[in-house]
Amino acid sequence: MAQGLILGIESSCDETAAAVVERGSRTLSSVVASQITTHARYGGVVPELASREHLRAIVPVVRAALAEANCTLADLDAVAVTSGPGLAGALLVGITYAKALAFAQGLPLIAVNHLEGHIHAVLLQQRQQALATGLADTAPGNNPDTEPALALVVSGGHTHLYLARPAGGTWSYSLVGRTVDDAAGEAYDKVAKLLGLGYPGGPWIDTLARFGDPLAVPFSFAQIKPKAHLAGKTPRTKAARTAPIAELDPHFLFSFSGIKTAVLRYVELHSLREEAAARIARVLAHPRPPQTKEEALALCPQQVLDLVASFQHAVVGDLMKKTFAAADSLGATRILVTGGVAANRELRARFGSEAQRRRLTVDFPTLALSTDNAAMIAAAAWPRFVAGQFAGLDLTADPSLALGR
Repeated sequence: MAQGLILGIESSCDETAAAVVERGSRTLSSVVASQITTHARYGGVVPELASREHLRAIVPVVRAALAEANCTLADLDAVAVTSGPGLAGALLVGITYAKALAFAQGLPLIAVNHLEGHIHAVLLQQRQQALATGLADTAPGNNPDTEPALALVVSGGHTHLYLARPAGGTWSYSLVGRTVDDAAGEAYDKVAKLLGLGYPGGPWIDTLARFGDPLAVPFSFAQIKPKAHLAGKTPRTKAARTAPIAELDPHFLFSFSGIKTAVLRYVELHSLREEAAARIARVLAHPRPPQTKEEALALCPQQVLDLVASFQHAVVGDLMKKTFAAADSLGATRILVTGGVAANRELRARFGSEAQRRRLTVDFPTLALSTDNAAMIAAAAWPRFVAGQFAGLDLTADPSLALGR
């Protein structure tokens, strides 16, 4: 009888990760090699540098994951790897190594969509909690794999809403909404760079927002309207090929390029650009977000703290508005919020409060499972392993891979 040990490999962007997960429910190891220091000086991910760092890290990271799990390649039942979406060069490093391992060991190879992995980060946590409390395989309400959920995947590269349904031991996904331009996390990174803050921008803005007035700058989001001149064709926007927009309800579409531009105009209007440029050197010298009001004011004037707080308040508010509207429309009673931005303190607090008010259930992954990791890839691979859904050795990277339909 197979132990159900799956080695997961993730290399879609700027983190090289490997993990061993047992039957999609118990994490035996999870190792992540971050590239933050490599990309921080540029204020964003440089694809060529990311691929090079993956090449350096992939072998020691996989070895460390196996050692931490106290197992060998001979103990594994399958190898799972992220096949997309992501950076082509970065994806190819993980895929090539996973294919080599699978071929050498005679193991099944399982391709996993990165977005599905993020959804299973929440499910993995819930399965582990069920095992810890002895509630696994009991009442349906205690089994995370028996109830449908509305999933918001919100990160530096994605802002998508999916209706996730369990079906015959596996999961199916229907696209409900998505961003038409920048992802929420991308807006965080670009605003942080504009203000001379650190990379990634999410932790910096989330920390500094505590010391500002969230209502100081009245940001707003306009309703996204269908483009009549397109006559039903897919708009030419980022990743439009992977997730057509024309067929989606405009009430569930996101757009974060406008608020990014609004911050830029505010900076220019209030002559904050020079002061922001001077801040970059200080941030690079001390790459840790301030933890007290005194530290925050030593780095930024109160006007910038208010701007940061207002930006975050508006972004979280828009994510909430459209997610809960979709839940109402679909009759969903369970919401999963996942991805890097799901680690945001204000987002967790406000989503939790609103869900409680509406008598809905909202769940988040742990902070470690929010950002890119391989445990979520191995967890998402388990239902595919059981169903015999394996990839061939001709598997290659698909940077624009879609999830659902």
